Amino acid sequence: MPLCRSVRALPLVVLLSIALAARAQAPTDPWSNAQTVEPAALNQELSNSKTAPTVLFVGFQRLYGAGHIKGAQFHGSGGSAEGLAQIKAWAASLPRSTNLVIYCGCCPISHCPNLRPAFAALRDMGFTKLRVLILPTSFEVDWAEKGLPYDRN
Repeated sequence: MPLCRSVRALPLVVLLSIALAARAQAPTDPWSNAQTVEPAALNQELSNSKTAPTVLFVGFQRLYGAGHIKGAQFHGSGGSAEGLAQIKAWAASLPRSTNLVIYCGCCPISHCPNLRPAFAALRDMGFTKLRVLILPTSFEVDWAEKGLPYDRN
């Protein structure tokens, strides 16, 4: 039986249950669409040294060393209590109005263990111009392979 016929044959209750289960498994993003930035737009912002945001890599240190956005800083991984403490210690002295963009890119953004905790921690510290760089697949695919500038350590 073709897939479309088999789906139509399922009772509406079953289809709704499947849809709700899939939605329940997806992580909830603590940021709004207005608190995101796409790679090309961030690259454009970084070209103006007077208004360029502070960029913070919140992934794993090993990945930072393999490649990161030019000028991005690393102060801990958002996926661990120790890393979050390091990020908070670094951010404590920054003005809460700092134009701050965080990113990871270790894996698809929907599964990233670092981004959501780091965003929530910085948001809860009162940062008002906090944004997330949207890298749907990974830093390699969505930034480096698109020819956007990056450094290696």
